[in-house]
Amino acid sequence: MRSRTGEPAAIVHAIADSARFARRLAQSLGATFASVRTHGFPDGETLVRVAHRAGADAILVQSFNDPDRKVMPALLAADALRRSGARRVTLVAPYFAYMRQDKIFHPGEPISQRVFGRSLGRAFDRVLTVEPHLHRIRRLSDVTGGRARSLSAAPAIARWLAPRASGMIAVGPDEESAPWIKAVARAAGIEWTVGVKRRLGDRRVQIHFPELPPGAHAVVIDDIASSGATIAAAARSLRERGLRTIDALVVHAIFAHGALNLIRRSGVRTVVSCDTVEHPSNEIQCAPLVSAALAKAR
Repeated sequence: MRSRTGEPAAIVHAIADSARFARRLAQSLGATFASVRTHGFPDGETLVRVAHRAGADAILVQSFNDPDRKVMPALLAADALRRSGARRVTLVAPYFAYMRQDKIFHPGEPISQRVFGRSLGRAFDRVLTVEPHLHRIRRLSDVTGGRARSLSAAPAIARWLAPRASGMIAVGPDEESAPWIKAVARAAGIEWTVGVKRRLGDRRVQIHFPELPPGAHAVVIDDIASSGATIAAAARSLRERGLRTIDALVVHAIFAHGALNLIRRSGVRTVVSCDTVEHPSNEIQCAPLVSAALAKAR
């Protein structure tokens, strides 16, 4: 199979847990999908096998929830694809891990973000991801040390919200989220606000909001939900403000054990997520965003 330019069409590869996103991406690109086969040895090592056509570009899809288990197979797959004749090897990581440790907070700690990012940047010709948590770092390329691009999920979220927008207000958990929440809300045609967050620990958060219309339908929007503490704290604070209809929307549905129960106990009615991490709450597809970015970069 060849592209419209006459070059061999790209092949989209994925290890099993990212196959659903990869199949959607391949369909959007008009590309072939191929599974990466893995074999686990008794000592815990992994062997990967790829099926690639020499001369074609390779796109490997791997979301890095549970990153310590997934990064080594991804690095091995990159090497296998090059040895199989891939002209260029691109990593699509819908969720990119290790973003929180972007500086040394206490003596003796690593900068985990840079260690993780540069390992992938050396293995792949370019890296694409969706809504990485870039806090003190401006560009994803500063993390990977090579060609890289972060894509915003805001357009996909706004398209999902727009038909449901009547009486809705988009709520961000903290002031840091304000530009992103504003972009989503304006594209969806709804009001927005953000809270003031104080983090007391990994699972303890306090959030305060300004006065809000008591009859509004609040949708708490966040980029990552892991412990569920931030969304739960936001929901409790909104209920104290008199709001009774509260839903939650997240990009990356990490959801550690007990997180969903915590969120629902706080008064959240429904939880919706993007498909960057496979989860039953997935309703918003991001593959078209990635496909458009890949097509533009060719």
